[in-house]
Amino acid sequence: MSADLTAEGGHGAVPTGPEVPTSPSPSVSRRDWPLYEVFVRGKRGLNHVHVGSLHAPDDEMAVHAARDLYTRRNEGVSIWVVRAADITASSPDEKDPMFAPSGDKVYRHPTFYEIPEDVPHM
Repeated sequence: MSADLTAEGGHGAVPTGPEVPTSPSPSVSRRDWPLYEVFVRGKRGLNHVHVGSLHAPDDEMAVHAARDLYTRRNEGVSIWVVRAADITASSPDEKDPMFAPSGDKVYRHPTFYEIPEDVPHM
């Protein structure tokens, strides 16, 4: 890529040529920014909790905006941002067919197991 250089308005060398854009590229307006869902894990928390949503132009800016909006006084230790369009969820109407198969697995219930006498604090 070779661009010619010219001095404009006393500001020094400014690249010119066919491969150098002469006007800023059209950017996406704020209302077209994708929606992100924000999850934050607190210092005392073991899991990430959904704290809200925000619009951002890209993933990196979404993390920065989420930090500024949803963590204060250094309370967060980790932030997840996920494009809302990329989330797939089950419907609450499908809860019976989705979760019913686990009801017949009694080995998942604590009453299925016997606790030995020598196990403390149980």
